[in-house]
Amino acid sequence: MTVDVLELVRLRSHRPEAIAEAAARRTRRPLLNDNGRLMIVAADHPARGALGVGGRSMAMANRADLLERLCLALSRPGVDGVLATADILDDLLLLGALDGKVVMGSMNRGGLQGARFELDDRFTGHRPEDIERLGFDAGKLLLRIDYDDPGSLTTLESTARAVDAMAARKLPVFVEPFISRRDETGRLRNDLSAEAVTRSIAIASGLGGSSAYTWLKVPVTDNPDDMAEVMAASTLPAVLLGGEVGGSAEEQAGAYEKWRGALQLPTVRGLVVGRSLLYPADGDVAAAVDTAVGLL
Repeated sequence: MTVDVLELVRLRSHRPEAIAEAAARRTRRPLLNDNGRLMIVAADHPARGALGVGGRSMAMANRADLLERLCLALSRPGVDGVLATADILDDLLLLGALDGKVVMGSMNRGGLQGARFELDDRFTGHRPEDIERLGFDAGKLLLRIDYDDPGSLTTLESTARAVDAMAARKLPVFVEPFISRRDETGRLRNDLSAEAVTRSIAIASGLGGSSAYTWLKVPVTDNPDDMAEVMAASTLPAVLLGGEVGGSAEEQAGAYEKWRGALQLPTVRGLVVGRSLLYPADGDVAAAVDTAVGLL
């Protein structure tokens, strides 16, 4: 579909209440369908200042283009829903693209990419009460832990309280944990070794006063053969995150194969993938999404 930016701006300017009205009449569905699998397209990167895809540093900067790609992805068979921040979800509500879809609000986007305070990842996005008020289906939060950075403790405590608040509302929350550290240039890097991912899963699983509504959103390790042992660290249901995939068709195909193996593990229920599906190397969004759905 072609996104009419003028119409979106007209509605936002003259009838801002149209967003709440669209949320109220949205057709809802269970988090999981009968097949017990979940395929979510992620688009919460821009709110953290992360606009790059592959070698294109501003690939996600054009909002109309991003919305058109999202609408196309959401229209493909087998795609269950979307993960995004309020600005994007509000646009998708106005476009009528969220009926019958799982809608996940992105909760903490304060750890801006490249900032000195990146690990003090404040909750600047959806609050639990927002997700409940809008009738959305789940929330997602990012938990990066650097043992050398005190900012991680702030994020850790805030995450635990968000888990509590979501559980009190009986709303699923997807926790995306990493053990991270800064390299010699000061850039934050996520450790995808089996030991680090296992440790991050163990920490995330124990947050809050109840884990009843907690899901994990985990990366595939550097060595995919380690995933069975890594995922044995918790009984919480999990989805795989897509992460950054290189700009070539070969790198994208390699990512699909890594996901395929990990999806066979008993706690892994699905995929949450963003940039690699919305901005594939060959430009064919529909084909990329269909291939990912086929892995489930």
